[in-house]
Amino acid sequence: MSLQFELLAQRLEKVRQIRELGFQPYGRRFDFTHTLGEIRRRWGGTSAEELEPRIQVRVCGRIHTLRLMGRAGFAHLMQEGERLQIYVRSDAVSERDYKLFRMLEPGDIIGAEGYLFRTRTGELTVHVERLEFLAKTLLSMPEKWHGLEDVETRYRQRYLDLIANPEVRRIFVVRNRLIASLRRQLEERGFLEVETPMMQPIYGGAAARPFVTHHNALDIDLYLRIAPELYLKRLVVGGFDRVFEINRNFRNEGISTQHNPEFTMLEFYQAYTDYRGLMDLSEELLRQAALDATGSTVVEYGEHRLDFSRLARYSMREAIVEFWRGPERPRLDDVRDPEWLSRHSTRATPGEALVDIFERVVEEQLIQPTIVYDFPVETSPLAKSKPDEPGFVERFEIIAGGMEVANAYSELNDPQEQRRRFDEQLRLRARGDEEAHQMDEDFLRALCYGMPPTGGEGIGIDRLAMLLAGVSSIREVILFPLLRPEGPLGLADRLRELDR
Repeated sequence: MSLQFELLAQRLEKVRQIRELGFQPYGRRFDFTHTLGEIRRRWGGTSAEELEPRIQVRVCGRIHTLRLMGRAGFAHLMQEGERLQIYVRSDAVSERDYKLFRMLEPGDIIGAEGYLFRTRTGELTVHVERLEFLAKTLLSMPEKWHGLEDVETRYRQRYLDLIANPEVRRIFVVRNRLIASLRRQLEERGFLEVETPMMQPIYGGAAARPFVTHHNALDIDLYLRIAPELYLKRLVVGGFDRVFEINRNFRNEGISTQHNPEFTMLEFYQAYTDYRGLMDLSEELLRQAALDATGSTVVEYGEHRLDFSRLARYSMREAIVEFWRGPERPRLDDVRDPEWLSRHSTRATPGEALVDIFERVVEEQLIQPTIVYDFPVETSPLAKSKPDEPGFVERFEIIAGGMEVANAYSELNDPQEQRRRFDEQLRLRARGDEEAHQMDEDFLRALCYGMPPTGGEGIGIDRLAMLLAGVSSIREVILFPLLRPEGPLGLADRLRELDR
């Protein structure tokens, strides 16, 4: 018999004993008067004298620590990342309640009613007058609740990770505040939040491999969206001049510290502006989002301090010149020279070579939040060309911590030019590029009705949350990241056997 099986048997015996005492081992509604955090904020600085006359409270939470001493005992409750002590004496509660207290174990969830006081050591504590049992834990908590360090277990059993590691809760509070800040800022600027299809008959808006599914009633294949871009731009054609969506995208690609197949993006589109206008807007959005999420525009990320108060700006060519590693730093004229580019990259065209050099040499060096603008047309099939240099488009990326966190451009609104770009993407697909865009004739039809000059941008929520929370893996900021399925647990069989 395994240790886990023995523990289950012991805990289920406790369930029987709790029932015999007249308690429900899996209780019902408990109306508390204050959260633990509210009590600490409201009375955490008060003296013992100021807690007289008695302040009655009803609190609840999971037992974090338990200390029994003769006819009395202490326990710490945990709730929403806050901890508060309770004190139970045999002569202050009913005999039944005290017997229950002696049966409690770390991880059990209880309710307590009593009054606030300070112990001899000065700790704010609830002097319990009545107990209620709310839920029994059948499995043991990690050692001292700080023993859950195995990364695989942490991501697979996120519920246990949140119980055992209070720091994890902070990460997701930062993420929540980040999203709330971006949403509020856009709404204050007149943007309308919308929802667009997750399942699409034609995928587009990014260069990525999609997930394929099948709709039985219509007997058609559909794709989980890789980006909402083409639908959001249809809405701009329809008269929504400022529109945004915060939602999931799905890309059938590898998993790494910066990639998860299912991830969250903010995409927004603003009519009558261009990529320069979005640069200024992005700087404002990120500065305020950092402040709202962390309380400061400067955040710790590994050994670096990232400053979101201002974004540096370089053209892609300027960035290569500025951050070139090794002897013979190139000049701007060199970076414009097709022969120089071909000597430093094996890519087919000068534009592709320029991007390749940038990604290999420069990107990982851009630790401070930085805007890199003006991209080759070959890598930007949906962006508007620069009027003075048709081989380049009005596009920028925001890079911080050595990774891309945002991508934006002046939207291509010429239907004939868009058709030519789609044709080029079809040629790439014919040569085996599975990430090339598909032809979307309905989107072309929408453009034929006229789309105003527009700037559009996508911000990777997960990566931005990584930076603001100071973590190095995207899995740390996704509550339930994708993992390989684990083998059968056998837990249901054990519970079934013990139930006989």
